[in-house]
Amino acid sequence: MSDDGTPVTIGESTDEPGYLAAVTDLLGALAYGELRAFSQLARDADLAPTLRHRSALAMLAAHELKNYAVLTERLQSLGVEPETAMGPFMPAVDAFHERTSASDWLEGLVKAYVGEGIAQDFYREISRYVDDDTRSLVVSVLEDTGQADFAVSVVREAIAADPRLAGRLALWGRRLVGEAITQAQRVGVERDALASILVGAPGRAGADLAELGRMFVRLTDEHSRRMERLGLSA
Repeated sequence: MSDDGTPVTIGESTDEPGYLAAVTDLLGALAYGELRAFSQLARDADLAPTLRHRSALAMLAAHELKNYAVLTERLQSLGVEPETAMGPFMPAVDAFHERTSASDWLEGLVKAYVGEGIAQDFYREISRYVDDDTRSLVVSVLEDTGQADFAVSVVREAIAADPRLAGRLALWGRRLVGEAITQAQRVGVERDALASILVGAPGRAGADLAELGRMFVRLTDEHSRRMERLGLSA
């Protein structure tokens, strides 16, 4: 860490086995998250009330699949089989989706924006401690290309038409944040290599306990901002 709290660029090489394992975990977790997001959005598109909404969700799903391809290509370039890298993260990600199965189209949209948003924020935090090339890849994959605006506009329109929806969707959003943070903690704790990015390893600096605490505060604060954009109370 620099004096102002900004992570110092790490001069690690992916040729170093410990660091390669850490980057493999990060990219593997992201890749499987993108794959599940694709399949979830594709299913949600079938619930969309209009062709316009279905088309928009299909485009968002296609974007997730493109991100998945970019991540798997990087893993292959590192000499890692994508399925091997993704495998350890299937239980945590699958469990999250099983526990947060949306009951309708609007809950699916809130989940895509709020639930996936927390996971993405978590990976952005981790990317602060990796090499420049990996960080650039992670940031580009997690870049918002219109998903947020679509979800916000649709949810706000629905609430304007039926204000009673706000209470139900707010409760759903609060449930999502708890489940998403639990997932992030599980992913970060269960894999030593991935955890080493955050907490550091011999010869490689990481975040101290105070910074880890601030990280989860930032995740919660960003969740609150997303809920406010949707017109929901956090």
